[in-house]
Amino acid sequence: MKKAISDTQVPLSLIRYCFLFLLLAAPAIAFAQERGKVQVVAPPLFDTLLAKRAALNSKVGGGGGSATVYSSSFGYRVQIYSGSNRGAAYNAQAKFNKEFPEMRTYIVYHEPNFKVRAGDFRTRIEAERMKEQLKVWFPIMFIISEKINPPKTVITND
Repeated sequence: MKKAISDTQVPLSLIRYCFLFLLLAAPAIAFAQERGKVQVVAPPLFDTLLAKRAALNSKVGGGGGSATVYSSSFGYRVQIYSGSNRGAAYNAQAKFNKEFPEMRTYIVYHEPNFKVRAGDFRTRIEAERMKEQLKVWFPIMFIISEKINPPKTVITND
């Protein structure tokens, strides 16, 4: 006959097995908590390029005067044409440039349409004024919010 295990012995053997498991798992848990080290490897000229970029973005001097370089930001443009005909897009751009030669125009292609956008306006009010002036030549127009180019810099020789 087999010996019967008493009720007091069962919890002791269970406790022993749990304790043994914790002892075996403790080193793995301890090594898992170790923090790693990160090492950044950059080319030696990287810092030099960053310094040059900061210098170019701050101020530009030349010719006895100076002009501030503006970084591009979000603003508004007037979209004067949208369609799938490339020739019509170039014609709309030429028509606009004939009336307003000092203003920049941009042709954007989003398949399948060509879009002609004009101006670099900082406020929506400026774009609305231009839209009102252009109603005679372009009946269908939209005001688009997007990243605009900085205004042309003026260098004075005082």
